[in-house]
Amino acid sequence: MFDPREKVVLFIDGANLYATSRALAVDIDYKRLLIQFKSEAYLLRAYYYTALVEDQEYSSIRPLIDWLDYNGYTVVTKPAKEFVDSNGRRKIKGNMDIELAIDAFEMAPHYDHLVLFSGDGDFTALVAALQRRGKKVTVASTLTTSTPMISDDLRRQADYFMEIADLLETVGRPQVDRSSAAREDATS
Repeated sequence: MFDPREKVVLFIDGANLYATSRALAVDIDYKRLLIQFKSEAYLLRAYYYTALVEDQEYSSIRPLIDWLDYNGYTVVTKPAKEFVDSNGRRKIKGNMDIELAIDAFEMAPHYDHLVLFSGDGDFTALVAALQRRGKKVTVASTLTTSTPMISDDLRRQADYFMEIADLLETVGRPQVDRSSAAREDATS
């Protein structure tokens, strides 16, 4: 799939990849993910996009963001927006699609092949625009869950489709049921 002479960039939609890995019940080893891509091509950059809730004293994603930032990823964040829906429920929205798309398009002169970790159909227009500029685009998502995590339009538009379930065989590890682990600690 990759020519070793190609300059490859990874663009990771953090929320989408998190939902995919949860659906597959596998945690991603981000260090092994970089090693995997570096072994197959000239990896120019790896970007990770996510929104953060600013007012929380502790955010469960903060340790991951800090680790990624110190270990070879360019992390792009913005504050998530909090609102109350029509049913009175507190909701948090933090979409990073526009930021990811702009960065991918602006950086296009510097890479040959973009790997997009997202199944979001909103990226179909971005993929088509990059292809018109002569770029190859691989979309990494999954079809193996009961409900596919990738838009059919996005999959059809991409030059290549990478099944994350297959990739996670080398860069993933089974999720630990933290609630049962906590119960085991309490009973010990």
